[in-house]
Amino acid sequence: MYFYVDESGHTGLNLFDDTQPYLFYGVLSSRTNLDVLADTHLLKLRSRFGVERLHAAELGNNRLAEIHKDLTFLKKKFDLRFDFYCIAKADHALISFFDQTFDQGLNPALPWTAYWTPLRYVLLIKLAYLFDEELLKKAWEARITTNSSRAEKLLIEVCGAIVDRVGALPDARSRELITDGLKWVINNPSQIGYNVDTKKDSLQISPNLIGFQSVMHGIASRLKKTKAKAAAVIVDRQSQFNAAQEFVADFYQKARHVPWVNGPGLPFMDLKHMPTVPITCTPGTDSAGLELVDIYIWVFKRHFEGKELAPELYELIRGQLHRGMYDEVSINALMKRWGKWFEELPEPTEEHVEKAKELLELQESRRKPHVIK
Repeated sequence: MYFYVDESGHTGLNLFDDTQPYLFYGVLSSRTNLDVLADTHLLKLRSRFGVERLHAAELGNNRLAEIHKDLTFLKKKFDLRFDFYCIAKADHALISFFDQTFDQGLNPALPWTAYWTPLRYVLLIKLAYLFDEELLKKAWEARITTNSSRAEKLLIEVCGAIVDRVGALPDARSRELITDGLKWVINNPSQIGYNVDTKKDSLQISPNLIGFQSVMHGIASRLKKTKAKAAAVIVDRQSQFNAAQEFVADFYQKARHVPWVNGPGLPFMDLKHMPTVPITCTPGTDSAGLELVDIYIWVFKRHFEGKELAPELYELIRGQLHRGMYDEVSINALMKRWGKWFEELPEPTEEHVEKAKELLELQESRRKPHVIK
């Protein structure tokens, strides 16, 4: 199979641009090489509009609506599948803060279950309630600065502010764990390793790379479902993130046979079906597949954001809803996904309750010596 990958809403490490709150990735897949077989069809459309390339943002609703039948024809002729990924950038900053400060492997003042089971999402959502944008910006600034002294100073300020606000939470256990965990960070900021060492490292924690990881897992799911092999993964060439994307793709390829088991209840990361071909970074002007995925991203993004969309273009969306994949990285998405999971848990038996009490006592005995009063 051939995969064509592009993105929209790129602002790099600036996660707080009000005009671009989301980063989107789109993946168009086909069993045929679109760069060879679709180019002659797109050439006719380019000639119709007198352009060198079909840029959806430049064509807009009206002119794209004029070619909706052509787009539908191409979708059917090449059996196109479109997968769409979304990252809420501000939420990414919050999740990044949580992963660095509440990782029980680094922070001994927290119990194992608070990070390595689905209870982590309960704590994360409670933590989100205590942040405002100003504090979140400070946490992200600390995360991406290469100056460790400044990063630790900012981190201590953020943790202190959250501890001061923790009384706003209704349940005592969340107040206790957040307070204990963040007080330990305040007293041991250098042991967290919160900030990056180099600007190059900062690219690895950008929403672009988080989104690209979702892309790679989506491609693996496609290959598993179709029992096919990847002939090519074509990624739009742009200088800032291509090297980091190549690193992620190469890492997943080399780790295909490594079991990635998380804690009980957490998703199992299956890398067996990751593509074995390296990604190819290609200018959008040289790829018909990238030209088409640009159109699909624009249409789906307009629909996602509730912006005006020509009625004719909904045919592209309707045709993909049952055959495409969608994934979102955001606090709202986590609440929906894991809220349902907790709601469907069976009632615990008396035996389960007793075992839970034993586990709690064990964890408390291990973490309490590290709690800062």
